[in-house]
Amino acid sequence: MTTITALFYIFSAVLLFASFRVITARTPVYSALYLVLAFFSAACIWILLRAEFLAIALVLVYVGAVMVLFLFVVMMLDINVDTLREGFWKHFPVAALVGVIIALEMALVLLGGFRLSEAPVADAAALKLGNTKLLGIEVYTRYLYPLQIAAVLLLVAIIAAIALTLRRRKDSKYINPADQVRAKKADRVRIIKMPPTIEIPPAGENA
Repeated sequence: MTTITALFYIFSAVLLFASFRVITARTPVYSALYLVLAFFSAACIWILLRAEFLAIALVLVYVGAVMVLFLFVVMMLDINVDTLREGFWKHFPVAALVGVIIALEMALVLLGGFRLSEAPVADAAALKLGNTKLLGIEVYTRYLYPLQIAAVLLLVAIIAAIALTLRRRKDSKYINPADQVRAKKADRVRIIKMPPTIEIPPAGENA
């Protein structure tokens, strides 16, 4: 067993352990921290496979931005975990069945790519370009339509998330910007005519 193979098994074991702890941790904060560990382990595996760009992107984008933001949001929301765990075991069989189906589908799709004997050999010109440039050429030429479909799906998901969370609260003041733009001077300032002098009542009335 070579050193690279031993490191691969070590990082894979850490990745499986961290993935298992993400769904079994008692608090969302611990789940987020274990997810960071899972991302780091996956990045190390990418580096062993000589996919440096994917490893750096995984660390910078997911660990450096998404997970840190998610962790801060979880810590600020102070989510009640007891209410989230209600009915967990009732839905566990269905969730386990869906997870097994997803795992089988991923295995059917991905196992064909692990046949190293059938992998094409890159020529010298392609090796000089580097992994990042080759990945960009492959994504934006051969897989351009799937990339556009994925971008549209992510855009729809972002719009749906904003629409679901954008709710008017009754205890907060809200002003429509369109009404502010259409406001006129007469709507903002009202001039009232008042008498120039005030009549002082007689002394007998005060008594």
